[in-house]
Amino acid sequence: MSDSVQLIHQLAEEKTLVCGKRIVEVGSGKGLFLCRYASLFPNDEIIGLELAKKYAEMSQVKLTKLGHVNASCLAVDAGRWMAEQPDLSLDEVHVYFPDPWWKKRHKKRRVLNENMVRNIERTLKQNGELHFWTDVLEYFESTLELLAVHTKLNGPEFVPEALPENDMDYRTHFERRTRLNQLPVYRSLFRK
Repeated sequence: MSDSVQLIHQLAEEKTLVCGKRIVEVGSGKGLFLCRYASLFPNDEIIGLELAKKYAEMSQVKLTKLGHVNASCLAVDAGRWMAEQPDLSLDEVHVYFPDPWWKKRHKKRRVLNENMVRNIERTLKQNGELHFWTDVLEYFESTLELLAVHTKLNGPEFVPEALPENDMDYRTHFERRTRLNQLPVYRSLFRK
């Protein structure tokens, strides 16, 4: 990793905003959500968590080029990062199109597991939000059940599909691809 990207990561981890929300995206991929949200909400701190170092660096470079000083993308394991966060420290957690790990023996690798949903609930402030979207019905249903059993979050609330205003007006590249192929997207919103 270059010195400038390392410095950006260090500053992002130390940064605290006086005003605004603290919003986390788990699995930032190519950074579409981070760039869009950083632009829409310049007073909020937007933190992307991406396991793949290549994508985290790519996202951080995009954010830097766009001048989004309120957003950063960290190359970290989201489960470990969330476990280290203080109670009631996050306003929103966004999880869009996580890897479904199709094989039964691999499902334990899913990012939304018992520990993760408990840490999400613990770190969300009162009235905090969890946004979870996927294109895999089985993953959607099993995650809703997981949240019902292991948390006291309220939901799921219905999230309507918004019409895109332009070719990149999607939360993620996965949503864009899925919707352009006219496939269903399963959306949910939970509140603390």
